[in-house]
Amino acid sequence: MPTLTSEQLKQYKDLGYVAPIDILSLEEAKEIKIEIEYIEKKWPDKLIGLGRNNIHYISPVFDQVCHNSKILDTVESIIGKDILVGGTTLFIKEPDNKGYVSWHQDAKYIGFEPHNWVTAWLAITDSNEENGCMRMWPGTHKEKIKKHKDTFNKDNLLTRGQTVQNVPFKDTVPNVLKAGQLSLHHPRIVHGSGSNKSKNRRIGFVIQSYIGADVDQVIGKVYVQQARGKDLFKHHEHVRRPVEVMNKEDVALRIKANNELSKIFYNDSSKKGKY
Repeated sequence: MPTLTSEQLKQYKDLGYVAPIDILSLEEAKEIKIEIEYIEKKWPDKLIGLGRNNIHYISPVFDQVCHNSKILDTVESIIGKDILVGGTTLFIKEPDNKGYVSWHQDAKYIGFEPHNWVTAWLAITDSNEENGCMRMWPGTHKEKIKKHKDTFNKDNLLTRGQTVQNVPFKDTVPNVLKAGQLSLHHPRIVHGSGSNKSKNRRIGFVIQSYIGADVDQVIGKVYVQQARGKDLFKHHEHVRRPVEVMNKEDVALRIKANNELSKIFYNDSSKKGKY
C-alpha cells in the first residue's frame, strides 16, 4: 500500500525529490555495511569499477533491500503498483577522498522512457555535508533535459564525468540522511555531491532505478526483476533473485548485465571511463 503522505507527495511534485524517509534501523543498516566488507575481503575486485553496479544480483542481502516492502510502498506512491527493479549502484566515498559526483540528470544517460521511474538512494552510513551527501537543485525536474558536458575527470564518480555546467550552488540544497534513511528523486532533477572530507566511509546504495512496467529502455538492454504487481508490457528480460552470495550463475548474469549497462552509459562516446 502506498505510504507517502500528501505532504511528501507534494514535496516530490514541487521539488523533484522527497527525503528523509525512515526505512531501516541502525542495526539493519550496519548489517548491510558488514555484507559489503565481507564481499570486499573475500572477493577484493568484485565491487570496484564496473563491479559497483548490480550487486543485488550476487548478494541476497542487497536483493532483499530492493524488494523491501517499505521502500516499495513509497515507490508505488509515485510510479504505481507495477514496479520493476531496473538496476543498482553502490556509491562508496572513501575517507579524505577527492571523489565527487558532478551536477547531472539521471534521465540524460540512463535511457528509460517514459519518465515513469524513480531513483531510490538508501544511506548505509550517515550522509551529510562533511562526507559528501547529495545536493539537489529543486524544481529542475519540471524542465527539459539540460546539456551535459563529458569531462572524464579522474575524480568524478560518474561514468563519463557528465556535467551540467553553471549550476547556481546557492540554489541547491543538501540532502542529509541518517543511516537507514531513504530519498527518492525524479529522473530530471539536477543533483550532485561533493567529496568526503570526513574520516569515515560514506556509503550509499542506489536503486537506479525502480521503473514502471510501461517504461522501455531506448538505448540498449537491461535485465529486470519483478518487485511488485505485473509486467503486462514485456519490454525487458526478467531474471531470478539470488539465493546465495556470489553464486556462479548469478555472477555470470551480473557480468552480462553490467556489460550491457556499460554500452548504455557510453552510448555515442568515443571514450570509456573506469566505471
